[in-house]
Amino acid sequence: MRQYLAISAALFAMTGTSALAQHAHADHQTMDAATHALHEAVASPARKPANRARDTYRHPVETLSFFGVTPNQTVVEIWPSAGWYTEILAPMLKDKGRYIAAAQPPGKYRTATETLIASDPVRFDKVEIATFDPKAADDIVAPNSADVVLTFRNAHNLIMAGEDTAKAAFARFYRALKPGGVLGVVDHRLPEDRSAADEQSSGYLKTSTVVKLAEAAGFKLAAESEVNANPKDTANWPKGVWTLPPTLSLGDTDRAKYQTIGESDRMTLKFVKPQG
Repeated sequence: MRQYLAISAALFAMTGTSALAQHAHADHQTMDAATHALHEAVASPARKPANRARDTYRHPVETLSFFGVTPNQTVVEIWPSAGWYTEILAPMLKDKGRYIAAAQPPGKYRTATETLIASDPVRFDKVEIATFDPKAADDIVAPNSADVVLTFRNAHNLIMAGEDTAKAAFARFYRALKPGGVLGVVDHRLPEDRSAADEQSSGYLKTSTVVKLAEAAGFKLAAESEVNANPKDTANWPKGVWTLPPTLSLGDTDRAKYQTIGESDRMTLKFVKPQG
């Protein structure tokens, strides 16, 4: 009997180990497929050359990997405008996932999104356009339907529109996500020792301000990344963040200096909507 139990235990251990190994292998394959799809989307020659040139500042592979974006998800991008990330996300999600461009209300920025999507049906025919108006109460998408909500360099606009507007916006991001879903935020980073008044005009935000907004909406901060950090950026420029590339709002004045600095120092924050 003891020999039978010993053999049974050994078989159980082997079966359990095999099952765990198979599960780990499946996860690895899924990750490899997601990584491959992301690299392929970023390397696509169909992307605009001007957009590809900015990869050195925006690190799309590392950023989207950090947020856990995979090809089978439903991903909502807030205010894609001219579509820097649309060119990566839409093709990546086309076959197995959903890409929803939560565009501005009618105006030049929404037109820019619509123009890009109409320009290349092969890449963008599956793109869904929704509307995100921070002053409206409508849901962006059906509640609890998105795996990921992404907002790149938009949180400062919400803050500049007023604290109540920003709070309402983050609450809508929360409603859009499934339990366990991810909110990914990238924005221009203001040093924590600077005056909060700078957040109203400079285009920069304190990380603590974004964390407070997200947590007030119900999110939990899951992780921070320095992938989009730029230590050359002091966040103290004559025309705020728009002094730096790509805007270069001072024109030819000190242009070489600002081009050498590059794009802004950015926080990269991953929030999660709790389960249950």
